[in-house]
Amino acid sequence: MKQTLLTIGGILMMGLAVSAQNVIPIGHDRECFFDYYLIDKGLSTAELRIHQPVLREPVLTHDAPWEGSGSDYHNLFFDADYKGIDGQNEKGTYRLYYLGWQSPSKEPNAKPYHPIVACYAESADGIHWVKPNLGLVDFNGSKENNIVLSSGYNHTGGIDNFYVFKDLNPECSPEARYKGISSCHFNDAEGKRVISLRLYYSADSIHFTEGDVITTKGAFDSVNIIFWDARVNLYRGYIRGFHQTNNPRIKSPVRDIAYIESKDFKTWTDPKLLTFDDGEDIPLYTNVINPYFRAPQIYIGFPTRYIERFDWNGSFEELGGKDFRRARMLMEKRFGLTITDCVFIVSRNGQDYHRFWEAFMRPEVENGINWLYGDCYPAVGFTVTPNVVPGGPDELSMYANRNHWHSQLPAVLDRYSIRMDGFASLHADGKELVATTKVISYEGSDMFINFETSAMGYLYVTLIDAAGKRFASCETFGNTLDRKVIFDDPEAVKANSGKPVTIEFRMRDADVYSMQFR
Repeated sequence: MKQTLLTIGGILMMGLAVSAQNVIPIGHDRECFFDYYLIDKGLSTAELRIHQPVLREPVLTHDAPWEGSGSDYHNLFFDADYKGIDGQNEKGTYRLYYLGWQSPSKEPNAKPYHPIVACYAESADGIHWVKPNLGLVDFNGSKENNIVLSSGYNHTGGIDNFYVFKDLNPECSPEARYKGISSCHFNDAEGKRVISLRLYYSADSIHFTEGDVITTKGAFDSVNIIFWDARVNLYRGYIRGFHQTNNPRIKSPVRDIAYIESKDFKTWTDPKLLTFDDGEDIPLYTNVINPYFRAPQIYIGFPTRYIERFDWNGSFEELGGKDFRRARMLMEKRFGLTITDCVFIVSRNGQDYHRFWEAFMRPEVENGINWLYGDCYPAVGFTVTPNVVPGGPDELSMYANRNHWHSQLPAVLDRYSIRMDGFASLHADGKELVATTKVISYEGSDMFINFETSAMGYLYVTLIDAAGKRFASCETFGNTLDRKVIFDDPEAVKANSGKPVTIEFRMRDADVYSMQFR
């Protein structure tokens, strides 16, 4: 690739206009190649490729009397301060919340409907989960269950979701260290039904007290998310909503995701729709947005893509589960004509997102009870679990439910695994391709990459300084999460620390997932 030297703002750079204002400082941050934030597409031929998680095993079956086929909207977080219900989890505990209910059905022999409750489970390792007997809420005359909240609790006239997070705001009071967020329906002073998003707070994440209404500006009928963002010292919220569309290919109103924020958890901004770089208007049912814990400057989400066909056709006849699908349509037509999958979205500011069009999670192979409205609802949160390959590095595990809204089968939560930082990568196929970054600055004396190649494949990393001088690595090959890049000049990384550079990845049959300078 031929380049010419330019002098702009007193800085020489190979083929790039550079000033102090357009140098991207990354410091010591791990930078994941989930988007084109660091990549100069005009100087790159390698592609950004999405990778799908791998189905592993079921970890929870929702077959308790207070659970059922509607058990969904799972969300979890790791709590290093909580040692488990029996005090045995010395390293901390994964804490999981989800809805328990049996969805209504007009199908013969369907299990009877019961109202929604919010349930709790926990795990030391992300693979083996327990539903502790909490003894808090009565269900059919017994408190021997794992219910933390019921639809009849105070103002709550029918919850549709329950999301819990640990508030890491240093000014948060101990009695509200854990916060639950739920839709809530109540009657105002004039007797009008109001749909709202309400706070529930707790000192231990088990015993919740009803708090104030957060906002009434939204629909809220799927999992809604709030977290404390320490990088900007504010609460970010992602809520469910609707908007109108003139797109003839989709039905209006369109399900969407809106953004709110607050500095004190009391005063919130008006909801603002997320924007996507593809410009398309596609219904998104949930959002599952959080900072990526290994690179918290990057916000990632896994919204369910809601695809509703207009009419029954021959493919529905052959898709499997025809009788069950027809029974769902007796309740509401769209219950049989809608199919869902999951996509991957990425943002640097929390409001403007890059969206991959290829599905991140597809419905599994047809089995007669899937390919329905409710497939591919990923849980909020990850666990770190051992690799299925002995001696391999730890993986990320994420979770999604199946058997959703089935009239006779309980919902099941399945575990999926994916490589650390492995949601997307810079990718080159069997031909040599190049990915070149924009002008960046870093801090550190060594460069590390998460990458993989084939046996034939390779990767060369080159630092290019402001004068156009090139510092090349040796041929790099293998498959590891944290490889130190070896440069021909052993002082190359240290010598360019804190200075404007571009990085060139010359690669063949290879993927680069992330990089970090240390």
